[in-house]
Amino acid sequence: MSLTAEPETRVGPAPEPVGALVDDPAGGTSPSVYETGRLVALAPWLPGHGERLAWLLDRQRPDGGWGAPGGYAIVPTLSAVEALLTDLRRGGPAPLPAAAAHRGLAFLAAALRAEPPPDLPATDLIVPALLAAVDRLVDAPAGPPPGLADWAGRPRLPLPAGLDPTRLTRVRGLLAAGRPVPEKLAHALEVAGELAYRAPGVRPSASGAVGASPAATAAWLGRPEPGPALNYLRAVARSGPVPCASPITVFERAWVLAVLVRAGVPVRVPERVLTGLRAAVGASGAATAPGLPADADTTSVALYALARLGRSPGVGALAGYDTGRHFCTWPGEDGASLTTNAHVLDALGEHPSRPGVTAARRRVTDWLVARQEPDGRWEDRWHASAYYATYAVLLALADHAPDGAARTAVERGVGWLLATQRPDGSWGRWRGTAEETAYAVLALAGAGRAGDARIGAALARGRALLSDLDGRDGGPALWHDKDLYRPTLIVRAAVLAASGHAGRGSAHPEATMIRIA
Repeated sequence: MSLTAEPETRVGPAPEPVGALVDDPAGGTSPSVYETGRLVALAPWLPGHGERLAWLLDRQRPDGGWGAPGGYAIVPTLSAVEALLTDLRRGGPAPLPAAAAHRGLAFLAAALRAEPPPDLPATDLIVPALLAAVDRLVDAPAGPPPGLADWAGRPRLPLPAGLDPTRLTRVRGLLAAGRPVPEKLAHALEVAGELAYRAPGVRPSASGAVGASPAATAAWLGRPEPGPALNYLRAVARSGPVPCASPITVFERAWVLAVLVRAGVPVRVPERVLTGLRAAVGASGAATAPGLPADADTTSVALYALARLGRSPGVGALAGYDTGRHFCTWPGEDGASLTTNAHVLDALGEHPSRPGVTAARRRVTDWLVARQEPDGRWEDRWHASAYYATYAVLLALADHAPDGAARTAVERGVGWLLATQRPDGSWGRWRGTAEETAYAVLALAGAGRAGDARIGAALARGRALLSDLDGRDGGPALWHDKDLYRPTLIVRAAVLAASGHAGRGSAHPEATMIRIA
């Protein structure tokens, strides 16, 4: 597409472009072991089945598990093991899958008694559902699948501490009675087993997806019947493994734009992108993807980006998420999200003269400050790394609540970032990563005191390492869905912003323009 083919909004100067940041309208995310395992089990008729099976086998860890360290391994390992057992039961290739399943079962027998799974969406449904499925496959009357004979009669895999299967029982009860389930549960419809087939009240979106999920769509479709759902599955699985969610157009564009404009990176945005993002914000807000309910997180980031780009629709869409103390991600949310509230504070801060905004900002600020950890960081339910939550909260407080207790909290957060920089100049939970280093750099540049020598030195070391870290590999999946995932372009935007942003009000040193296509 020509850069001058349509009207556009510019932020900053207009040097030559460095390329398109967003090329795929559906958005890009890393493939998921959990979701790919569900397609292996649920849709062996879908083209690419062999590639998905080989991809799962290739990603098994030396210790027999799949996925990230600690409790993060439980959901992907359960999915991969159940998929391998199902494929073996169907007469799939052996003995390699049997050996991998055997090692996976041994890993789970220990892991399920150790660290519990973290608070990921639908974990309390997924884990009991997959444990029951694995038990049925291993203890079937005909005996265990080929290559697993020595697992017959062993103790069943335990349910992790803190998980209760009664919610899964209730969800399946609703479906068995022909009653619809809440809209947000469509994203994990596969936990219902055979009851997911053409479930009452569940319909594919315009893209053909059920709950924006390949696994949920495959469970709802049941068999390769022609139609939008099958077309969606063929498209999303064309390369073999699949992501947890697709499409993610609104989510991706909102976050990419918000990250770049906040950091002062010059961006060139076609009119159709701005119009589409504006149209996605309805009276109840914006949804991450078609088939999912609107939520305050996507809504607030979209509102912030639109306000910074001169297209603000106001903040009225956030009213339905106000609990009186903080903002929920969606009505009826279990728990609360710090990054959602940081993003709400950002959106409200762009409209300081609107009625009720001042009081809401004060409430959200107090709520965020009260939830700072003793060492100065913040943690959140939507990301595995405290660097993401700390970045979001620090910048929101620094921009929109710069005085009093909030300023003290910001200084403590900056202190934690300085104290946790690794010897090589990077930041990261499990190892130094480009993504987490970018968040730390952006937070220090945006919230740290100007002229502080310690901050200047930390920024210089972090930025010097960013290009090297970014080039080593795609980086780990750190974002929370049913499995950990990496929203490719959102992370890329953060790395670009951190690499080129030398502080507020400074020029982009490489004089580049990012095009959102």
